[in-house]
Amino acid sequence: MEEAEVLCDRLGIFVDGSLQCIGNPTELKGRYGGSYVFTMTTSVDEEHEVENLARQLSPNVNKIYHISGTQKFEFPKHEVRIADVFRAVENAKSRFTIQAWGLANTTLEDVFIKVARGAQMFNGLS
Repeated sequence: MEEAEVLCDRLGIFVDGSLQCIGNPTELKGRYGGSYVFTMTTSVDEEHEVENLARQLSPNVNKIYHISGTQKFEFPKHEVRIADVFRAVENAKSRFTIQAWGLANTTLEDVFIKVARGAQMFNGLS
């Protein structure tokens, strides 16, 4: 459990001085989360393989991070079964070298980033 979840029962997220949302940590993760975060590190030469793997697991996958062999993807929870992710990673190990990987629920940091990006996009359109 994240520190913020233990220390408070209600959070507000401000972007550029404007309140974007307020609620308890679980509620905010439910409202703005609803996804798994899949991270995988390989050699730079195998990044395309990882992207293909992610797209096979979920047609609506969203790449949220990419730097020097490490990629992060967001999977909608309703499209992906955890067992399928484990199976796909085990199968991928025979095709390329996986240095590290992980699957996690949406964190409050992910929620903050999503809310902030959404507010910036909205403000950019105004």
